[in-house]
Amino acid sequence: MSRLSQTLPSAPRGDLFLGLKGLLRDTAFMIDAMMFPGRIIAEVSEMRALYLQAARLEATDPAAAARLRQRAARIGL
Repeated sequence: MSRLSQTLPSAPRGDLFLGLKGLLRDTAFMIDAMMFPGRIIAEVSEMRALYLQAARLEATDPAAAARLRQRAARIGL
């Protein structure tokens, strides 16, 4: 039995592959954020503006406020 197989939990290969795929995706996201911090800051600023606008509209137009929150949630995906 190899040392690697002793340290990894016994899980089907698919689960291990999905875990590694997620780790690679997250690592790529972090590298991208470090290389282009201005884009992340712009996205967060846009999301904040949309949430503030939704908060102002909530009392008078809840449906429009919900649409703004949905739009803000999709930024950066």
